[in-house]
Amino acid sequence: MRLFLFIFIYLHMWVSINSWKNFRLGRSYRGNIGVPAGADDIQPPPEKWFSQKLDHFAPTDKRTWLQRFYINYNFYQKGGPIFLMIGGEGPADARWMIKGAWLEYAESVNALCIMLEHRYYGKSYPLPDMSVKNLEYLSSRQALADLANFIGSMNQKYDFPADVKWIVFGGSYPGSMAAWMRLKYPHMVYAAVSSSGPLKAKMDFQEYYKVVVQAVHDKTGNNQCIDTMKLAHNDIAVWINVQPDAIEKSFKLCKQLKNATALDIKTFYNTIADDLAEVVQYNEDNRISVEEKYRNITINTVCDMLTVPNFPPSSKLASFTNLMLERSKQECLDYSYDNMIEQLQSTTWTLDGGRQWFYQTCTEFGFYQTSSGETEIFGNEFDLEYFVKQCQDVFGPKFDKTFIEANVKDTNIYYGGTDIAATRVLYVQGSVDPWHALGLTATKDPESPVIYINGTAHCANMYPSTSHDLPALQAARVAIRDQLNKWLETA
Repeated sequence: MRLFLFIFIYLHMWVSINSWKNFRLGRSYRGNIGVPAGADDIQPPPEKWFSQKLDHFAPTDKRTWLQRFYINYNFYQKGGPIFLMIGGEGPADARWMIKGAWLEYAESVNALCIMLEHRYYGKSYPLPDMSVKNLEYLSSRQALADLANFIGSMNQKYDFPADVKWIVFGGSYPGSMAAWMRLKYPHMVYAAVSSSGPLKAKMDFQEYYKVVVQAVHDKTGNNQCIDTMKLAHNDIAVWINVQPDAIEKSFKLCKQLKNATALDIKTFYNTIADDLAEVVQYNEDNRISVEEKYRNITINTVCDMLTVPNFPPSSKLASFTNLMLERSKQECLDYSYDNMIEQLQSTTWTLDGGRQWFYQTCTEFGFYQTSSGETEIFGNEFDLEYFVKQCQDVFGPKFDKTFIEANVKDTNIYYGGTDIAATRVLYVQGSVDPWHALGLTATKDPESPVIYINGTAHCANMYPSTSHDLPALQAARVAIRDQLNKWLETA
Protein backbone atom coordinates (compact mmCIF):
# COMPACT_ATOMS: atom_id res chain seq x y z
CA MET A 1 0.00 0.00 0.00
CA ARG A 2 2.87 2.39 0.77
CA LEU A 3 4.30 1.68 -2.69
CA PHE A 4 0.89 2.56 -4.15
CA LEU A 5 0.93 5.91 -2.39
CA PHE A 6 4.43 6.65 -3.61
CA ILE A 7 3.53 5.84 -7.20
CA PHE A 8 0.23 7.69 -7.04
CA ILE A 9 1.69 11.04 -6.07
CA TYR A 10 3.87 11.26 -9.15
CA LEU A 11 1.26 10.14 -11.66
CA HIS A 12 -1.62 12.58 -11.11
CA MET A 13 -0.05 16.00 -11.52
CA TRP A 14 -2.47 18.32 -13.33
CA VAL A 15 -6.14 18.45 -14.24
CA SER A 16 -8.58 21.15 -15.30
CA ILE A 17 -9.17 23.98 -12.83
CA ASN A 18 -12.88 23.76 -12.27
CA SER A 19 -13.77 22.65 -8.77
CA TRP A 20 -14.62 23.75 -5.24
CA LYS A 21 -13.21 23.29 -1.76
CA ASN A 22 -14.67 21.31 1.13
CA PHE A 23 -13.69 23.90 3.72
CA ARG A 24 -13.27 21.97 6.97
CA LEU A 25 -13.06 24.76 9.55
CA GLY A 26 -11.96 22.33 12.20
CA ARG A 27 -14.40 19.58 11.36
CA SER A 28 -14.69 16.86 8.77
CA TYR A 29 -17.31 16.99 6.06
CA ARG A 30 -20.65 16.17 7.74
CA GLY A 31 -19.11 16.23 11.22
CA ASN A 32 -16.19 14.92 13.24
CA ILE A 33 -17.62 11.43 13.75
CA GLY A 34 -17.23 9.09 10.80
CA VAL A 35 -19.19 5.97 9.92
CA PRO A 36 -18.19 2.80 11.82
CA ALA A 37 -16.56 0.13 9.70
CA GLY A 38 -18.44 -3.08 9.03
CA ALA A 39 -21.89 -1.50 8.82
CA ASP A 40 -22.34 -1.53 5.05
CA ASP A 41 -24.05 -4.90 4.69
CA ILE A 42 -26.54 -4.65 7.56
CA GLN A 43 -29.91 -2.96 7.33
CA PRO A 44 -30.08 -0.14 9.87
CA PRO A 45 -33.28 0.67 11.78
CA PRO A 46 -35.75 3.12 10.21
CA GLU A 47 -35.77 6.79 11.16
CA LYS A 48 -38.36 8.03 13.62
CA TRP A 49 -39.56 11.53 14.45
CA PHE A 50 -40.13 13.41 17.69
CA SER A 51 -42.10 16.64 18.09
CA GLN A 52 -39.60 18.98 19.71
CA LYS A 53 -39.93 22.48 21.16
CA LEU A 54 -38.28 25.28 19.20
CA ASP A 55 -37.31 27.45 22.18
CA HIS A 56 -37.04 25.73 25.54
CA PHE A 57 -36.36 28.99 27.35
CA ALA A 58 -39.42 30.96 26.21
CA PRO A 59 -42.55 29.52 27.89
CA THR A 60 -44.88 31.44 25.61
CA ASP A 61 -43.27 30.15 22.41
CA LYS A 62 -45.26 27.04 21.50
CA ARG A 63 -43.64 26.37 18.12
CA THR A 64 -42.45 22.83 17.47
CA TRP A 65 -40.53 20.93 14.81
CA LEU A 66 -39.70 17.30 14.01
CA GLN A 67 -36.43 15.87 15.29
CA ARG A 68 -35.02 12.63 13.89
CA PHE A 69 -34.03 9.67 16.06
CA TYR A 70 -33.29 5.95 15.81
CA ILE A 71 -33.94 3.00 18.13
CA ASN A 72 -32.28 -0.42 18.39
CA TYR A 73 -34.30 -2.91 20.48
CA ASN A 74 -32.04 -5.91 19.79
CA PHE A 75 -30.45 -6.14 23.23
CA TYR A 76 -33.15 -4.66 25.40
CA GLN A 77 -34.77 -6.52 28.26
CA LYS A 78 -37.26 -4.92 30.61
CA GLY A 79 -35.46 -3.27 33.51
CA GLY A 80 -32.30 -2.67 31.46
CA PRO A 81 -30.70 0.76 31.08
CA ILE A 82 -31.24 3.16 28.17
CA PHE A 83 -28.17 4.10 26.13
CA LEU A 84 -28.53 7.41 24.31
CA MET A 85 -26.05 8.40 21.60
CA ILE A 86 -25.96 12.18 21.25
CA GLY A 87 -25.92 13.54 17.70
CA GLY A 88 -23.44 16.24 16.81
CA GLU A 89 -22.35 18.66 14.12
CA GLY A 90 -23.45 16.48 11.22
CA PRO A 91 -26.20 14.05 10.20
CA ALA A 92 -27.05 11.25 12.63
CA ASP A 93 -25.99 8.10 10.77
CA ALA A 94 -28.17 5.05 11.42
CA ARG A 95 -25.17 2.76 10.95
CA TRP A 96 -24.10 3.68 14.48
CA MET A 97 -27.19 1.72 15.54
CA ILE A 98 -25.71 -1.54 14.24
CA LYS A 99 -21.95 -1.07 14.73
CA GLY A 100 -19.76 0.54 17.35
CA ALA A 101 -18.27 -0.21 20.75
CA TRP A 102 -21.30 1.18 22.58
CA LEU A 103 -23.45 -1.64 21.19
CA GLU A 104 -21.08 -4.21 22.67
CA TYR A 105 -21.58 -2.56 26.05
CA ALA A 106 -25.33 -2.46 25.46
CA GLU A 107 -25.50 -6.17 24.73
CA SER A 108 -23.72 -6.99 27.99
CA VAL A 109 -26.23 -5.05 30.10
CA ASN A 110 -29.43 -5.56 28.01
CA ALA A 111 -29.70 -1.87 27.14
CA LEU A 112 -32.10 -0.14 24.77
CA CYS A 113 -30.11 1.99 22.30
CA ILE A 114 -31.33 5.34 20.96
CA MET A 115 -29.64 8.04 18.91
CA LEU A 116 -31.05 11.58 18.73
CA GLU A 117 -29.98 13.92 15.95
CA HIS A 118 -28.77 17.40 16.94
CA ARG A 119 -31.07 20.28 16.05
CA TYR A 120 -30.16 22.06 12.77
CA TYR A 121 -28.09 19.11 11.48
CA GLY A 122 -28.95 16.21 9.18
CA LYS A 123 -32.72 16.21 8.62
CA SER A 124 -33.62 17.92 11.89
CA TYR A 125 -34.58 21.30 10.48
CA PRO A 126 -36.44 23.53 12.97
CA LEU A 127 -37.04 26.39 10.50
CA PRO A 128 -37.31 26.91 6.71
CA ASP A 129 -33.75 28.14 6.18
CA MET A 130 -30.49 29.02 7.91
CA SER A 131 -30.71 32.80 7.92
CA VAL A 132 -28.88 34.49 10.78
CA LYS A 133 -32.23 35.23 12.39
CA ASN A 134 -33.28 31.59 12.20
CA LEU A 135 -29.95 30.36 13.58
CA GLU A 136 -30.82 32.10 16.85
CA TYR A 137 -32.13 28.80 18.23
CA LEU A 138 -28.95 26.85 17.45
CA SER A 139 -26.90 26.38 20.61
CA SER A 140 -25.58 23.64 22.84
CA ARG A 141 -27.95 24.82 25.58
CA GLN A 142 -31.00 24.37 23.38
CA ALA A 143 -29.63 21.00 22.24
CA LEU A 144 -29.22 19.82 25.83
CA ALA A 145 -32.78 20.90 26.56
CA ASP A 146 -33.84 18.89 23.49
CA LEU A 147 -32.26 15.83 25.07
CA ALA A 148 -33.96 16.45 28.40
CA ASN A 149 -37.36 16.91 26.78
CA PHE A 150 -36.81 13.80 24.67
CA ILE A 151 -35.81 11.68 27.69
CA GLY A 152 -38.84 12.81 29.67
CA SER A 153 -41.18 12.10 26.78
CA MET A 154 -39.68 8.64 26.12
CA ASN A 155 -40.00 7.73 29.79
CA GLN A 156 -43.68 8.55 29.58
CA LYS A 157 -44.32 7.02 26.15
CA TYR A 158 -42.69 3.67 26.93
CA ASP A 159 -43.69 3.66 30.59
CA PHE A 160 -40.14 3.08 31.76
CA PRO A 161 -39.82 2.53 35.53
CA ALA A 162 -39.08 5.56 37.68
CA ASP A 163 -35.56 4.31 38.41
CA VAL A 164 -34.61 3.66 34.77
CA LYS A 165 -30.96 4.50 34.10
CA TRP A 166 -30.23 6.69 31.09
CA ILE A 167 -26.55 6.68 30.07
CA VAL A 168 -25.46 9.14 27.39
CA PHE A 169 -22.63 8.65 24.92
CA GLY A 170 -20.95 11.14 22.62
CA GLY A 171 -17.73 11.75 20.72
CA SER A 172 -16.06 15.09 19.84
CA TYR A 173 -18.56 17.94 20.38
CA PRO A 174 -21.22 15.41 21.47
CA GLY A 175 -18.56 14.10 23.86
CA SER A 176 -18.64 17.48 25.56
CA MET A 177 -22.43 17.43 25.43
CA ALA A 178 -22.52 14.05 27.18
CA ALA A 179 -20.58 15.51 30.11
CA TRP A 180 -22.66 18.70 30.07
CA MET A 181 -25.86 16.65 30.06
CA ARG A 182 -24.81 14.92 33.25
CA LEU A 183 -23.81 18.32 34.69
CA LYS A 184 -27.02 20.18 33.85
CA TYR A 185 -29.59 17.36 34.04
CA PRO A 186 -28.22 14.91 36.65
CA HIS A 187 -31.77 13.95 37.69
CA MET A 188 -32.44 12.64 34.17
CA VAL A 189 -29.06 11.19 33.17
CA TYR A 190 -27.48 8.57 35.41
CA ALA A 191 -24.01 8.48 33.80
CA ALA A 192 -22.10 9.60 30.73
CA VAL A 193 -19.23 8.46 28.52
CA SER A 194 -17.51 11.48 26.99
CA SER A 195 -15.09 10.61 24.19
CA SER A 196 -12.65 13.19 22.76
CA GLY A 197 -14.75 16.04 24.13
CA PRO A 198 -13.24 19.57 24.07
CA LEU A 199 -14.70 20.76 27.37
CA LYS A 200 -12.95 24.10 27.33
CA ALA A 201 -14.07 26.70 24.81
CA LYS A 202 -11.13 28.67 23.48
CA MET A 203 -10.99 31.33 20.81
CA ASP A 204 -7.33 30.98 19.77
CA PHE A 205 -6.88 27.21 19.73
CA GLN A 206 -3.19 27.32 18.89
CA GLU A 207 -2.53 24.12 20.85
CA TYR A 208 -4.20 22.16 18.04
CA TYR A 209 -1.22 22.31 15.71
CA LYS A 210 1.20 21.82 18.56
CA VAL A 211 -0.38 18.42 19.14
CA VAL A 212 -0.32 17.71 15.39
CA VAL A 213 3.44 18.30 15.34
CA GLN A 214 4.00 16.22 18.48
CA ALA A 215 1.86 13.38 17.16
CA VAL A 216 3.84 13.22 13.92
CA HIS A 217 7.07 13.07 15.91
CA ASP A 218 5.76 10.39 18.26
CA LYS A 219 4.39 8.16 15.50
CA THR A 220 7.47 8.38 13.27
CA GLY A 221 10.06 8.47 16.03
CA ASN A 222 12.02 11.37 14.58
CA ASN A 223 11.78 14.91 13.20
CA GLN A 224 12.47 14.07 9.56
CA CYS A 225 8.85 14.47 8.44
CA ILE A 226 8.43 17.74 10.35
CA ASP A 227 11.70 19.08 8.96
CA THR A 228 10.50 18.32 5.43
CA MET A 229 7.32 20.26 6.10
CA LYS A 230 9.36 23.22 7.31
CA LEU A 231 11.55 23.17 4.21
CA ALA A 232 8.52 22.82 1.96
CA HIS A 233 6.88 25.86 3.52
CA ASN A 234 10.06 27.88 3.07
CA ASP A 235 10.21 26.82 -0.58
CA ILE A 236 6.59 27.80 -1.15
CA ALA A 237 7.09 31.22 0.44
CA VAL A 238 9.86 31.90 -2.07
CA TRP A 239 8.32 30.35 -5.19
CA ILE A 240 4.96 32.10 -4.75
CA ASN A 241 6.74 35.37 -5.48
CA VAL A 242 9.44 34.38 -7.97
CA GLN A 243 7.82 31.58 -9.96
CA PRO A 244 4.12 31.37 -9.10
CA ASP A 245 3.26 29.21 -12.10
CA ALA A 246 5.31 26.37 -10.57
CA ILE A 247 3.19 26.48 -7.40
CA GLU A 248 -0.01 26.73 -9.44
CA LYS A 249 0.85 23.59 -11.36
CA SER A 250 2.28 21.42 -8.59
CA PHE A 251 -0.53 22.22 -6.12
CA LYS A 252 -3.25 22.19 -8.80
CA LEU A 253 -4.55 25.60 -7.83
CA CYS A 254 -7.96 26.55 -9.20
CA LYS A 255 -6.91 30.08 -10.05
CA GLN A 256 -3.68 31.87 -10.86
CA LEU A 257 -1.70 33.38 -8.01
CA LYS A 258 -1.52 36.72 -9.78
CA ASN A 259 -5.24 37.04 -9.11
CA ALA A 260 -4.95 36.00 -5.46
CA THR A 261 -5.66 38.33 -2.55
CA ALA A 262 -3.87 38.30 0.80
CA LEU A 263 -6.83 36.40 2.23
CA ASP A 264 -6.58 33.84 -0.57
CA ILE A 265 -2.95 33.19 0.36
CA LYS A 266 -3.90 32.70 4.00
CA THR A 267 -6.56 30.23 2.89
CA PHE A 268 -4.00 28.38 0.77
CA TYR A 269 -1.61 27.95 3.70
CA ASN A 270 -4.47 26.99 6.01
CA THR A 271 -5.59 24.31 3.54
CA ILE A 272 -2.13 22.76 3.31
CA ALA A 273 -1.84 22.63 7.08
CA ASP A 274 -5.38 21.34 7.44
CA ASP A 275 -4.70 18.38 5.16
CA LEU A 276 -1.96 17.18 7.49
CA ALA A 277 -4.12 17.89 10.55
CA GLU A 278 -6.95 15.76 9.14
CA VAL A 279 -4.63 12.79 8.71
CA VAL A 280 -3.40 13.16 12.28
CA GLN A 281 -6.84 13.66 13.80
CA TYR A 282 -8.23 10.44 12.31
CA ASN A 283 -5.03 8.40 12.28
CA GLU A 284 -5.63 4.65 12.00
CA ASP A 285 -9.25 4.73 13.18
CA ASN A 286 -11.76 2.09 12.12
CA ARG A 287 -14.30 4.04 10.08
CA ILE A 288 -15.56 3.87 6.52
CA SER A 289 -15.78 7.59 5.90
CA VAL A 290 -13.39 7.33 2.96
CA GLU A 291 -13.02 4.91 0.08
CA GLU A 292 -11.12 1.71 0.78
CA LYS A 293 -8.13 2.61 -1.40
CA TYR A 294 -7.52 5.73 0.73
CA ARG A 295 -7.92 4.03 4.10
CA ASN A 296 -4.16 3.68 4.50
CA ILE A 297 -3.49 7.41 4.50
CA THR A 298 -1.97 7.61 7.96
CA ILE A 299 0.74 9.63 9.68
CA ASN A 300 3.36 7.02 8.83
CA THR A 301 2.40 6.49 5.18
CA VAL A 302 2.17 10.24 4.59
CA CYS A 303 5.55 10.78 6.22
CA ASP A 304 6.97 8.02 4.02
CA MET A 305 5.81 10.11 1.07
CA LEU A 306 7.25 13.32 2.48
CA THR A 307 10.66 11.87 3.25
CA VAL A 308 11.40 10.12 -0.05
CA PRO A 309 14.95 11.24 -1.01
CA ASN A 310 15.99 13.17 -4.10
CA PHE A 311 12.79 15.20 -4.54
CA PRO A 312 12.29 18.87 -3.58
CA PRO A 313 10.34 19.24 -0.28
CA SER A 314 7.67 21.43 -1.88
CA SER A 315 7.10 18.84 -4.63
CA LYS A 316 6.57 16.11 -2.04
CA LEU A 317 4.16 18.29 -0.09
CA ALA A 318 2.29 19.13 -3.29
CA SER A 319 1.95 15.44 -4.08
CA PHE A 320 0.40 14.81 -0.68
CA THR A 321 -2.00 17.72 -1.22
CA ASN A 322 -2.94 16.25 -4.60
CA LEU A 323 -3.67 12.91 -2.95
CA MET A 324 -6.04 14.60 -0.50
CA LEU A 325 -7.74 16.39 -3.38
CA GLU A 326 -8.19 13.09 -5.16
CA ARG A 327 -9.65 11.48 -2.05
CA SER A 328 -12.24 14.24 -1.67
CA LYS A 329 -13.04 14.12 -5.40
CA GLN A 330 -11.83 17.64 -6.13
CA GLU A 331 -10.15 18.47 -9.39
CA CYS A 332 -8.18 21.40 -8.08
CA LEU A 333 -7.39 23.25 -4.88
CA ASP A 334 -9.85 26.08 -4.42
CA TYR A 335 -8.11 28.51 -2.11
CA SER A 336 -10.44 31.41 -2.85
CA TYR A 337 -11.44 33.17 0.36
CA ASP A 338 -14.50 34.63 -1.38
CA ASN A 339 -15.64 31.19 -2.49
CA MET A 340 -15.33 29.91 1.05
CA ILE A 341 -17.36 32.82 2.40
CA GLU A 342 -19.99 32.42 -0.31
CA GLN A 343 -20.32 28.74 0.56
CA LEU A 344 -20.78 29.57 4.24
CA GLN A 345 -23.26 32.35 3.49
CA SER A 346 -25.70 29.96 1.84
CA THR A 347 -28.86 29.64 3.93
CA THR A 348 -30.15 26.56 2.11
CA TRP A 349 -30.26 23.35 4.12
CA THR A 350 -27.56 20.82 3.22
CA LEU A 351 -26.18 17.70 4.89
CA ASP A 352 -22.74 19.26 5.19
CA GLY A 353 -23.45 21.25 8.36
CA GLY A 354 -20.60 23.70 7.73
CA ARG A 355 -22.59 26.91 8.17
CA GLN A 356 -24.27 25.64 11.33
CA TRP A 357 -21.03 24.55 12.98
CA PHE A 358 -19.29 27.78 12.01
CA TYR A 359 -22.15 29.69 13.63
CA GLN A 360 -21.62 27.74 16.84
CA THR A 361 -17.91 28.56 16.80
CA CYS A 362 -18.73 32.26 16.46
CA THR A 363 -21.41 32.25 19.16
CA GLU A 364 -20.19 29.65 21.68
CA PHE A 365 -16.84 27.97 21.28
CA GLY A 366 -14.20 29.68 19.15
CA PHE A 367 -12.03 26.60 18.48
CA TYR A 368 -10.11 28.45 15.75
CA GLN A 369 -7.07 26.36 14.89
CA THR A 370 -4.56 29.11 14.30
CA SER A 371 -0.93 28.90 13.28
CA SER A 372 0.10 31.16 16.17
CA GLY A 373 1.45 28.38 18.38
CA GLU A 374 3.75 26.65 15.87
CA THR A 375 5.21 29.07 13.35
CA GLU A 376 8.23 27.05 12.24
CA ILE A 377 6.29 24.61 10.05
CA PHE A 378 3.48 26.58 8.45
CA GLY A 379 4.48 30.12 9.31
CA ASN A 380 1.97 32.28 11.15
CA GLU A 381 -0.14 32.64 8.03
CA PHE A 382 -3.62 31.95 9.46
CA ASP A 383 -3.86 33.85 12.72
CA LEU A 384 -6.87 34.63 14.89
CA GLU A 385 -7.84 37.74 12.93
CA TYR A 386 -8.23 35.59 9.81
CA PHE A 387 -10.96 33.52 11.49
CA VAL A 388 -12.65 36.48 13.17
CA LYS A 389 -12.98 38.13 9.79
CA GLN A 390 -14.73 35.00 8.51
CA CYS A 391 -17.32 35.29 11.29
CA GLN A 392 -18.01 38.89 10.31
CA ASP A 393 -18.07 38.24 6.58
CA VAL A 394 -20.47 35.31 6.97
CA PHE A 395 -22.81 36.49 9.72
CA GLY A 396 -22.38 40.26 9.96
CA PRO A 397 -20.14 42.97 11.44
CA LYS A 398 -21.33 42.50 15.03
CA PHE A 399 -19.63 39.08 15.10
CA ASP A 400 -16.28 40.71 15.90
CA LYS A 401 -13.48 39.67 18.24
CA THR A 402 -15.10 41.23 21.31
CA PHE A 403 -18.39 39.49 20.53
CA ILE A 404 -16.76 36.06 20.14
CA GLU A 405 -14.53 36.48 23.19
CA ALA A 406 -17.57 37.28 25.33
CA ASN A 407 -19.42 34.22 24.05
CA VAL A 408 -16.45 31.92 24.69
CA LYS A 409 -16.08 33.29 28.22
CA ASP A 410 -19.79 32.80 28.86
CA THR A 411 -19.63 29.19 27.64
CA ASN A 412 -16.82 28.37 30.07
CA ILE A 413 -18.68 30.05 32.93
CA TYR A 414 -21.84 28.10 32.12
CA TYR A 415 -20.22 24.66 31.82
CA GLY A 416 -17.02 25.07 33.85
CA GLY A 417 -14.49 24.22 31.14
CA THR A 418 -12.07 21.55 32.36
CA ASP A 419 -13.13 22.38 35.93
CA ILE A 420 -16.51 20.82 35.22
CA ALA A 421 -18.28 19.71 38.40
CA ALA A 422 -20.13 16.69 37.00
CA THR A 423 -19.91 13.27 38.62
CA ARG A 424 -20.30 9.80 37.14
CA VAL A 425 -18.77 10.87 33.84
CA LEU A 426 -16.10 8.78 32.15
CA TYR A 427 -13.77 10.91 30.02
CA VAL A 428 -11.82 9.23 27.20
CA GLN A 429 -9.05 10.98 25.27
CA GLY A 430 -6.33 9.93 22.80
CA SER A 431 -2.79 11.30 22.78
CA VAL A 432 -2.72 11.69 18.97
CA ASP A 433 -6.01 13.59 18.87
CA PRO A 434 -5.36 17.37 18.75
CA TRP A 435 -8.68 18.02 20.52
CA HIS A 436 -7.43 16.43 23.73
CA ALA A 437 -5.66 19.72 24.44
CA LEU A 438 -9.05 21.18 25.46
CA GLY A 439 -10.30 18.13 27.34
CA LEU A 440 -9.69 16.26 30.58
CA THR A 441 -6.65 14.00 30.36
CA ALA A 442 -6.12 13.39 34.10
CA THR A 443 -8.15 13.58 37.29
CA LYS A 444 -7.96 12.71 40.97
CA ASP A 445 -11.73 12.44 41.27
CA PRO A 446 -12.88 8.78 41.35
CA GLU A 447 -16.37 9.96 40.41
CA SER A 448 -15.00 11.39 37.16
CA PRO A 449 -12.44 8.86 35.87
CA VAL A 450 -10.27 9.56 32.85
CA ILE A 451 -8.91 7.09 30.32
CA TYR A 452 -6.03 8.58 28.35
CA ILE A 453 -5.11 6.28 25.46
CA ASN A 454 -1.54 6.59 24.29
CA GLY A 455 -1.18 6.42 20.52
CA THR A 456 -4.82 6.79 19.44
CA ALA A 457 -6.66 9.57 17.64
CA HIS A 458 -10.08 11.22 17.64
CA CYS A 459 -12.89 9.05 19.12
CA ALA A 460 -10.93 5.88 18.30
CA ASN A 461 -12.53 4.03 21.24
CA MET A 462 -16.01 4.48 19.75
CA TYR A 463 -15.39 2.53 16.55
CA PRO A 464 -15.66 -1.26 16.25
CA SER A 465 -12.60 -3.16 17.39
CA THR A 466 -10.13 -4.66 14.91
CA SER A 467 -7.24 -7.08 15.11
CA HIS A 468 -4.90 -4.15 14.47
CA ASP A 469 -5.96 -2.11 17.50
CA LEU A 470 -3.18 -1.01 19.82
CA PRO A 471 -3.09 -2.84 23.16
CA ALA A 472 -3.83 0.47 24.89
CA LEU A 473 -7.01 0.87 22.82
CA GLN A 474 -8.10 -2.68 23.54
CA ALA A 475 -7.56 -2.09 27.24
CA ALA A 476 -9.49 1.18 27.10
CA ARG A 477 -12.59 -0.51 25.66
CA VAL A 478 -12.47 -3.09 28.43
CA ALA A 479 -12.05 -0.36 31.04
CA ILE A 480 -15.08 1.54 29.67
CA ARG A 481 -17.22 -1.59 29.82
CA ASP A 482 -16.05 -2.37 33.36
CA GLN A 483 -16.77 1.17 34.54
CA LEU A 484 -20.29 1.07 33.09
CA ASN A 485 -20.94 -2.30 34.72
CA LYS A 486 -19.64 -1.00 38.04
CA TRP A 487 -21.93 2.02 37.94
CA LEU A 488 -24.94 -0.08 37.04
CA GLU A 489 -24.19 -2.76 39.63
CA THR A 490 -23.92 -0.20 42.43
CA ALA A 491 -27.07 1.67 41.40
